[in-house]
Amino acid sequence: MTRELNEVYLVDAVRTAFGRAGQKGIFWLTRADDMVVKVIRTLLERNPQVPPERIDDNVWGATTQWGDQGLTMGRTTVVLSGLPVSVPGVSVDRMCAGGMTAACFGASEIAVGAADIVIAGGVEHMGHHPMGEGADPNPRFIAEKLVDTSALNMGMTAENLHDLHPEITKEMCDEYAMLCQQKAKKAYDEGKIQRMIAPMTVWTENGWKVADTDEQPRPNTTMEGLRDLRTPFRVKGRVTAGNSSGLNDGAAGVLLASGRACEELGLKPRMRLVNYAFAGVKPEIMGIGPIPATKKVLERSGMKFDDLDIIELNEAFAVQAIAFMNEFGMKFPDDPRLNKWGGAIAFGHPLASSGCRLMAHLALLFEEDPSAKYGLTTMCVGLGQGGSVIWENVQG
Repeated sequence: MTRELNEVYLVDAVRTAFGRAGQKGIFWLTRADDMVVKVIRTLLERNPQVPPERIDDNVWGATTQWGDQGLTMGRTTVVLSGLPVSVPGVSVDRMCAGGMTAACFGASEIAVGAADIVIAGGVEHMGHHPMGEGADPNPRFIAEKLVDTSALNMGMTAENLHDLHPEITKEMCDEYAMLCQQKAKKAYDEGKIQRMIAPMTVWTENGWKVADTDEQPRPNTTMEGLRDLRTPFRVKGRVTAGNSSGLNDGAAGVLLASGRACEELGLKPRMRLVNYAFAGVKPEIMGIGPIPATKKVLERSGMKFDDLDIIELNEAFAVQAIAFMNEFGMKFPDDPRLNKWGGAIAFGHPLASSGCRLMAHLALLFEEDPSAKYGLTTMCVGLGQGGSVIWENVQG
């Protein structure tokens, strides 16, 4: 028996502020699962039409699934957030694209009729769980030369991308990074970013504080300051802390629903999922992943790149963002379709949470521009992958 798939809509998207990883960061004494609980509760508070018992799944991504990010985050946060015990939950891992994957898997549940309402998201507490901590890579990776040793260091993969694209200079990356910081400051000054952040009261070494502002942005960034930063991944390299995303703590989530549920409960959807795709690339140049993933999802959707009005690209490194721009003929250094409010170089990149941050940006940008019809959220993934999701604006 065959039947049509259900339409899937994003109803809402929220996130915590993104803190700096480490003892000086605002979330140092906060658990990762409590950040997830804050996002879940905020989604429900902002959408009171949704009966908690109607939630069919709670899907969460995390890269390091142990400690306060273990014990099946999707299920434990059902209990911790006060959702009915009847709500199931699951955890997924696609490293940086954990939240994006969680949202796509939740959407697939809705599309095939296995669910009507799903909460999905991603979290990463990089202060508690530094990238790769506790991992035990199979020695065959190196012994059998399946991958180069640089594949296990994200900064080195960015340097490899520079080697692959010598036309992308360090100066170009610095210019892109400076513009990212400037766009983020403007968006903050205009109150854009605050709309997606759920303020969270947290305990710190200096007492209780409210985490409601990202700690990563550096609005006073200059080309002179970027020029003199050290290149930690290679002697006389091109990748610096200034033209890369940061090490951060944070969570982001989305509320997804079928068209039937939106109509029944009076929910106002913000965008419709058109299609999604993931693609693999050589681990040594993982930053190139958004290119084949975007080509794949466009082909499967019968669309062209020029059909996209807004693009939210996760900037793990400036070099991979510029490579994406060059591949698709976008205007350097500031294409009006790309990351209008800045990206991960300014806001930070708490790995698995970033995919849903992109969705939050896109939903608000769609609201600002009802004439925009289609948008893309896309990101690279450690160990050589890319993910891309096409959305349709339904807020006109």
